[in-house]
Amino acid sequence: MAIPSRGAVARRMEDRVDNYLIYDGECPFCTRYARLTRLRQTVGELRLINARDNTREVKAAITAGFTLNDGMLLHLDGRYYHGAQCLNRLAMLSSRSTLFNRLTYAIFRSPTASRLFYPALRTGRNLLLRLLGRRRLGS
Repeated sequence: MAIPSRGAVARRMEDRVDNYLIYDGECPFCTRYARLTRLRQTVGELRLINARDNTREVKAAITAGFTLNDGMLLHLDGRYYHGAQCLNRLAMLSSRSTLFNRLTYAIFRSPTASRLFYPALRTGRNLLLRLLGRRRLGS
């Protein structure tokens, strides 16, 4: 059996789809949600990225026109899902292995429910950040 060349390994790494979730690491709700959602079983590797870090993914999201202060951003299989769409997609993809994941699936599996509830969740996040004396993203 031939050992693949370093170039072949590098090309395979580049071809690999890079899945990640950008969330507000200063928001306790966002951080908790990102950590509790069980996606590894259905999605495989999913990197969690703090929107407050100056990563290339955060820069690319902002350049692409996403307002990260308005919601989490899921990059999955080359596509972006933002805000309510992100929440819906995460609910559909997460395992049902924990009570938390079963509840989020039950509530947010519907795109309509996700769109209806997401503004209230975002308002709660903004209020919590203010109460904790933390700045919103980009301020």
